[in-house]
Amino acid sequence: MNAPLPSMDQVRIAVIGLGYVGLPLAAAFGSRLPTLGFDINAERVAELERHHDHTHEVSAEALRAARLLTLSSDPQALAGCNVFIVTVPTPIDEYKRPDLRPLESASRAVGRAIGRGGVVIYESTVYPGATEEICVPIIERESGLGFNRDFYAGYSPERINPGDHQHRLETIMKVTSGSTPEAAALVDRLYRQIVSAGTHQASSIRVAEAAKVIENIQRDVNIALINELSLIFHRLDIDTQEVLAAAGTKWNFLPFRPGLVGGHCIGVDPYYLTHKAQQIGYHPDMILAGRRINDGMGGHVACRVVKLMRQRQIQTAQAKVLVLGLAFKENCPDLRNTRVVDIVNELRSYNAQVDIHDPRVSRREAQAEYGIELIAEPEPGKYDAVILAVPHREFVELGPERIRALGTPGAVLFDVKQALPRASIDGCL
Repeated sequence: MNAPLPSMDQVRIAVIGLGYVGLPLAAAFGSRLPTLGFDINAERVAELERHHDHTHEVSAEALRAARLLTLSSDPQALAGCNVFIVTVPTPIDEYKRPDLRPLESASRAVGRAIGRGGVVIYESTVYPGATEEICVPIIERESGLGFNRDFYAGYSPERINPGDHQHRLETIMKVTSGSTPEAAALVDRLYRQIVSAGTHQASSIRVAEAAKVIENIQRDVNIALINELSLIFHRLDIDTQEVLAAAGTKWNFLPFRPGLVGGHCIGVDPYYLTHKAQQIGYHPDMILAGRRINDGMGGHVACRVVKLMRQRQIQTAQAKVLVLGLAFKENCPDLRNTRVVDIVNELRSYNAQVDIHDPRVSRREAQAEYGIELIAEPEPGKYDAVILAVPHREFVELGPERIRALGTPGAVLFDVKQALPRASIDGCL
């Protein structure tokens, strides 16, 4: 006889991974249902116990309001939970292949804690089939339980947009799915407790996995198209932003803009589907072409800046360049897979002396992740070129005059995303 699923009054949730995805989820569930927030990083858990979130995704007030939420870095604390929600990252390795180690490790932890009737729900972005082909067998081995007999699975892809305080967990429709009709109904019912925007129940876990991965591929390919257009228009001496403004007067023109494409989603997720596609013998030309274009934009920005410097008789060797922003996007402290490092590395290949300033990013994380020593404050009048790489609110509010004051007379000011008035800068994408 198949194990019965827990009823709503029996549910004890464990959210595994307390980053940008897991913490809002744990806080939301913890305000309604008994919830354990688990993370292997004891420092992260201690920070949250003080009601402080350095990612600024969840406020101290929201953490205090989650009265049914407990926090732990001890795997033994997972015992007694019967719904496990896995929100660990799914990065890629140096060869652009999916790195499933965090997912596999989380699945082992679930397997050691899950009991009969338990449900494991994955939110991490994967390729279609990964939940049932990779994760479920690990849980079976660790637990000795049978899938869809003793325990069940679900998939509900995360849609968190870091730094966006308008589109939140509660206000974004949630896709849900389950390994049996009964499990799917339970997963859907759980998320409807916290998502006011509603849910969309997919017909299978594989459909939900595929839906998630193409959300970011669509954005990646569209941005790649605009980036390629900006490369063409630059050679034609046409202002890309003016072209987009003119084209944007048509009602169905999509408002994408050129820029750097990094982060843990758009710049990574396409490789999960391309990996699976190649496994089944299909070469995904368009997706990989978009990735190549977007991955090359940082080097293009650096070369544009070098050309502008040379036009002003500024020698690049030993020139002092200031890069404003290291995070992968504006108004966000996350520097995972930031493509600003491509600008920095390309400039340093010309023997330029590059300083990087970002008040939102952890200096310790920048050093650990990229070997970059952030400067606390730029010195006015020092730089031969200033690059506004990430238009954090703090930088935009300075205005072009104060940003230019950081440079020497005649210094180049390049604004990657044209956050400043066009007439006040020397170049942009």
